[in-house]
Amino acid sequence: MKTEPRPSTFYTPLRYPGGKGKLVPYVKRILETNNLVDGVYVEPYAGGAAVAMELLLQEYVRKVYINDISPGVAAFWRSVLDNTDALCAKIDGANLTMQEWRNQKEVQRTPTEHDDLTLGFATFFLNRTNRSGILSAGVIGGKEQNGKWKMDARFNGPDLIRRIQTIARVRSRIEFHQKDALEFLDTVTPLLPQQSLIYLDPPYYVKGCDLYLHHYQHDDHIKIAKRVGKIKNKNWLVSYDNAPEIKGMYSAFRSIVYGLSYSAQERYKGAEVMFFSDNLQIPDAVQPMHLAA
Repeated sequence: MKTEPRPSTFYTPLRYPGGKGKLVPYVKRILETNNLVDGVYVEPYAGGAAVAMELLLQEYVRKVYINDISPGVAAFWRSVLDNTDALCAKIDGANLTMQEWRNQKEVQRTPTEHDDLTLGFATFFLNRTNRSGILSAGVIGGKEQNGKWKMDARFNGPDLIRRIQTIARVRSRIEFHQKDALEFLDTVTPLLPQQSLIYLDPPYYVKGCDLYLHHYQHDDHIKIAKRVGKIKNKNWLVSYDNAPEIKGMYSAFRSIVYGLSYSAQERYKGAEVMFFSDNLQIPDAVQPMHLAA
């Protein structure tokens, strides 16, 4: 197994449950192995868009299409791209108090009553102050703020503002959509050049309801698998939790089962599975990916 250094820079401002930032070295290897560097990269389930932002800002791809149906996440990304200064000002002036946390929870509870900036900031605030970045989870440190870590533990304002401003500077190379993933694929796939990669990271099959505001039922996963199977002459990969039901849905395609850690001595937790389109060459794993036996 080849190794690459652990990334020291975070590019996305969002923490995301099941976030795939650790897979960036492997996605880079896929791009290199298949002569897809300087092409187009597509994420139908963007969330924190950790992979997309790193590939773009490190010049592995020339353009990214990102999509997320969640109203709060969509409002955040539109604010990053189209109302950067106002969003950064709200972050700079944020009050990290329990009353403010309650205020932002109320905004998140009533998304249709607020504009993009208000809702996007609320999403960002809760993402940075809640446990594991889960919008429906409790606050870091507990409501009495008597835990080892407090609600500001993941809220480094200056660094997060820097990340947002860096992304905004390449705004012309980012196209954002707020669509159902199937509709997004129908819209974008015909526009893609041959030199492109679609990476689908749907909500987890087993624990999706605990992690995401917009999770899938069994039939939703089937619909995605059938739609992916119809993608012709385009490169794609799909990652999931390693559930037997998912492996059955994608049984026609090649796959690897893997775990993630940053050290060969560190025991990885939770195996996942990745499926590949027929035309993709599958490279060797790179750290922090460890192939399961």
